[in-house]
Amino acid sequence: MDNPFQLNYTDQVDTDLVQLAVSGDKKALQNLIIRHQLFVYNLALKMTKCVEDAEDLTQEVFIKSITALSKFEGKSKFRTWLYRITVNHFLTTKKRKSELEIVDFETYFNSIDKMPNQELSNQEQTDLTDSIEELRISCTAGMLLCLDREQRMIYILGELFTIDHNLGSEILGISAGNFRIRLMRARQDLYNWMNERCGLVNKSNPCRCSKKTKAYIEAGLVDPTNLKFNTRYKKKIYEISEQNSGAITDTIEDLTKSIFQQHPLQEPLESSKIIGEIFNNNLIKLILNS
Repeated sequence: MDNPFQLNYTDQVDTDLVQLAVSGDKKALQNLIIRHQLFVYNLALKMTKCVEDAEDLTQEVFIKSITALSKFEGKSKFRTWLYRITVNHFLTTKKRKSELEIVDFETYFNSIDKMPNQELSNQEQTDLTDSIEELRISCTAGMLLCLDREQRMIYILGELFTIDHNLGSEILGISAGNFRIRLMRARQDLYNWMNERCGLVNKSNPCRCSKKTKAYIEAGLVDPTNLKFNTRYKKKIYEISEQNSGAITDTIEDLTKSIFQQHPLQEPLESSKIIGEIFNNNLIKLILNS
């Protein structure tokens, strides 16, 4: 499948599908959703750190986009138009539970510090490999929520998916220079805190995912039998990013970027359900039958 964040993305396919969908072709509309669902969902997942909220947001975005599809005039690329709607919806919708729970970097890192360290034997390390990775993904995803919504969105688009600054500026409706400045500030805020407190970035920091895993399991915050983040994926984010930088670790900044780009590009848990509910929406039914 084409990657909408890469320069060689075939926008003509989108244009053809839009024309068919506007004329009432249900299959074309379904293909258009499938073509972009993975990216909308993963943006939502990184914005909320909650599978259920990400699925709801994905559904909301596509319903909003489909109802406005007849107004798409082709003056911009479809992906730019769609992601502008997506970003606006994510930035203006009511805050989800996880956004209200994670207040700022200091409070978040202090909550991690309160979880007791427990050394794992070699066998426990092996047995809990997936859970350790689950905690690593969940914990670092929580760090993103310490950024305000706009910073978080710009960081996800510009750093995780390494989209072009010009495309990023179009999506957010700001200048390319402004996008770069805001990305730099978000990057610096995140890097500074992780360098000071996270053992993944700075080995002199005592916090280690493996040492915290048992405590998170005992607290019910990681369930080895029901992983939420280390599951349902075929690729890591860096594999579809514009600049394949998953292994770059020359600087603190590159290492931090690599940590987030190693996150899975997850499939929605209820992918078919999301599409089904979109087509069962009364307004969408009315549009398709008109």
